[in-house]
Amino acid sequence: MNDSTKHYFSTFKTPAGKFSVAVNAEGSIVATAFGDKKALQGRIKGVTLSPGPSKTAAARKQVEAWFKGRRQDFSVSLSPAGSPFQKKVWAALVRIPFGRTTSYGDIAREIGSAPRAVGRANATNPICLIVPCHRVIGADGTLTGFAFGEDVKRKLLAFEAA
Repeated sequence: MNDSTKHYFSTFKTPAGKFSVAVNAEGSIVATAFGDKKALQGRIKGVTLSPGPSKTAAARKQVEAWFKGRRQDFSVSLSPAGSPFQKKVWAALVRIPFGRTTSYGDIAREIGSAPRAVGRANATNPICLIVPCHRVIGADGTLTGFAFGEDVKRKLLAFEAA
């Protein structure tokens, strides 16, 4: 097996439900998911996920601190697979401040694109929570799509507003 396709994962409980994180051999996060290994595997294709609680410990520690209100952003290394455009959108997501929301149109104006293209890139973000796609809402303030459902999105936004 090629080491570049072997990733390590762990699943742990959060106030918003089970959360899983996958890292590559270098320890950079490649994907996260609300749910178990199956939910995580659905976000990254063509890789083998092996249990690796020690390899994912830094990410777990930061996610747990976030849920305890001890941090508002993350400093873990990220390595999402995506096109240059997707990575540009995901970089814009990381700049949305804790406790704030923005619209697809706002991000589109920021990066010089169209709202639908931003929406599609947002929907393919493999690193939820840490790359805060949950902070993107419809222009009219509605909670638009979230891979793990509106209930989880609502919980995350409510947590940040507290």
